[in-house]
Parts: sequence; structure tokens; C-alpha cells
Amino acid sequence: MRIHLGCELSFDFPQTMPMIATLNVHFSRFSDLERPDHLMTKPSIPVEGYRDSFGNWCNRLVAPAGRFTLGTDAIVRDPGAFDPVDLNALQHQVQHLPAETLLFLLGSRYCETDRLSDEAWRLFGRTPLGWPRVQAICDFVHNHITFGYEHSRATRTASEAYVERHGVCRDYAHLAVAFCRSLNIPARYCTGYMTDIGLPPPYAPMDFAAWIEVYLGGRWHTFDPRNNIPRIGRVLIAHGRDAADVPLTHIFGPGTLSGFRVWAEQAPPS
Repeated sequence: MRIHLGCELSFDFPQTMPMIATLNVHFSRFSDLERPDHLMTKPSIPVEGYRDSFGNWCNRLVAPAGRFTLGTDAIVRDPGAFDPVDLNALQHQVQHLPAETLLFLLGSRYCETDRLSDEAWRLFGRTPLGWPRVQAICDFVHNHITFGYEHSRATRTASEAYVERHGVCRDYAHLAVAFCRSLNIPARYCTGYMTDIGLPPPYAPMDFAAWIEVYLGGRWHTFDPRNNIPRIGRVLIAHGRDAADVPLTHIFGPGTLSGFRVWAEQAPPS
């Protein structure tokens, strides 16, 4: 299967503006790209790429004053399969976890384990360990939060989402991550593309998506508390502790997002 994906973001800046953009497909999917998904800008300006501390591919640039547009466009080869499910994936004891996963047991900006630990153990402390426990968390979060773009708030934390009971996909992800970490299960926040392939119409306007990855049975597994069903055509851009680590764009000053388009759809065979 071939997936055509990309984005176009436009900003209005009152002055020249340093920016970081994290919009490229994650390096783990690099071999699936039919061509490099270079960041394109209008007007054309110099762009410098680098890896962040999580291995995500980022671009730094200085945008000119006025209207500025940036984005990507790519074809990704995909097996066309649903997200894998491994009901027998076991939970590791903390002392047996690989050192590189320990960071994802700790509280972070949007995932306050100190505020949610007692509630996590009250809600899920008697569920079976491993995959069933993570699925129980995702089932709870999926039913507990009501989705709506009108509820979007960039500063909402996991504990606030738990109390307010509404939000967008990042809020579902933050709450599930916080519950997992509170129960000694490494969990990280993911952002990327997700298609509607395999779903019946009508389709909502395309947007970026947030989900989580959880370390069980010696590897990272995908869970999606917002949709809570396996999906086809999920393409990772970046992962980190929470949304603070992987903003799609970070601007170092004032600016207005004036245009936003995302596409991720099945492409004809080559």
C-alpha cells in the first residue's frame, strides 16, 4: 500500500522569527519513503536539520516577517495492516527494564504521576498485568473523556483532563501515559499521521493525531486511547515524554497560525 501524506502550515509574523519544525516522518519509517520528505518553505529560506534528544528529526530556521508557509509532501509504503495486538505481552518488573526506558516511568510537564498515582492504583491495581492492564487504562480513558476541538487547550495536563473529562487526542494520550507510568509501565507520547483507510465514511477533516507507545514484552507497542481500535496507516513523526517534547512547530516569539492543512490517504499503486 502507498500512502500520500503531508501538511502545509501558514503563519503571519510581525518580525523575523526563529522556529523549530518537527514535521518529517520518523527515522524508523525512512526506508518506507519513496523519496525524502524534505521540509519546503515559501519563501525559500535556509533550513538546518538536527536530531533531538529522542532521535526525532527536527529543522531549525528563521522565518521572514509577513506570511510564511512550510510543509512536507511524501509517499510512504505501508504494509496496509492494522496496528499489531499482542495479548500475551508481559509487564516487566522495574529492576528488569532496559535503562533507556526508565525516563518514560517518570512524571513530566503534562503527565503528573504524583497527582494521579493513587487514582491509578485505585482504578487499575487489580487488573491483570501486562497488555490487559494497559488496555483497561485505554478503555477507561476512551470512555472518560469526551472529544471535541472546542475543548482544545494547549496547557491542559493529564490531571486536569481527568477532572474536566473533555479534550482532544493529546489529552487522551497524556492521561493514559500518566496512568501507565503510575503503574510502573514505561509509556511515551507519539504524534504523527493516521489515515481513515478501512473505515466507513463520512470522514472528519484530516488532522495530526496523538497516541501512545508502551513498553511490554521487550518492545514498544502502539495503543490509541482516543480511537481505542487498531487502525491502518499510522505513520509516526516523533515521540517524547509528552507534547512539550514534540511540538510540530515551536516559534520563539509572536505569530498567528493563519492556514493549516493535513493529508494522509491511500495513493494509487505505482
